[in-house]
Amino acid sequence: MMKQHLLPIISNVQVSERYWHMKVDTETMRDSIEPGQFFHIRCSDGISPFLRRPFSIYRINRTEDTIEFLYLVKGEGTKDLTRKQPGETADLVGPLGYGFQLQPSYDEILLTARGVGIATLAALAQDAQNKGVRCTAILSARSKNDLLAAETLQDFGADVYNVTEEEGTSDVDAVETLMRDIIGSKNITSLYTCGSRRLSRLNQRLADEYGLPGEIALEEQMGCAMGACFACVCDIDENGKRKSVRVCLEGPVFPLEKVVIQ
Repeated sequence: MMKQHLLPIISNVQVSERYWHMKVDTETMRDSIEPGQFFHIRCSDGISPFLRRPFSIYRINRTEDTIEFLYLVKGEGTKDLTRKQPGETADLVGPLGYGFQLQPSYDEILLTARGVGIATLAALAQDAQNKGVRCTAILSARSKNDLLAAETLQDFGADVYNVTEEEGTSDVDAVETLMRDIIGSKNITSLYTCGSRRLSRLNQRLADEYGLPGEIALEEQMGCAMGACFACVCDIDENGKRKSVRVCLEGPVFPLEKVVIQ
């Protein structure tokens, strides 16, 4: 059942040239929120843009009853969202979808993320710290200015490696070498990824080679976020047969080996 929440905005600030960070008060919410889930947020108080936008959860602060979103300002919707001020109300529907599964048997996990996908995996690193699971993260971006979650993940105890186009360190071959070094030197028991098709294919290949489980959080444009519009359909391989699923309803997190990455 989808639930609408009108939540007070605590802060909404620009943190780099392209990214903003918003924190909202969830004291009135009684829903359980898990890493990997998302909220469908109304960005404008006017008629246009009409559709909500999906935002993955960046941080879940259970003791202070707040959640945080790190979002890329890209179109009219997110531009309108930047105009929201502290004290105003955020109109959210959620939490939606299925999140990450952090199994009790996992000793150390390896995260690889690109761009705003880093925000999606930050909440997972936070959950790993809370459960005593060690975490290593490879964060990829255009430039150092876009590596906004690196310090946050380090605060969660993650061992963070930054790669960027600016420094010429973010190509897939370089990331593969780094991933192999980490898997070979640490007790990595699962892989998680978000934000890049090339990194996702790399994760699939290495997970198969090393016999590791993994999960992927998919990013798709969504119209309704309730499974009715079929705007966010992707293909998965289920028992050797390809079938279509809706990212908003059956995802956005899927087993890594099942997703058909175009």
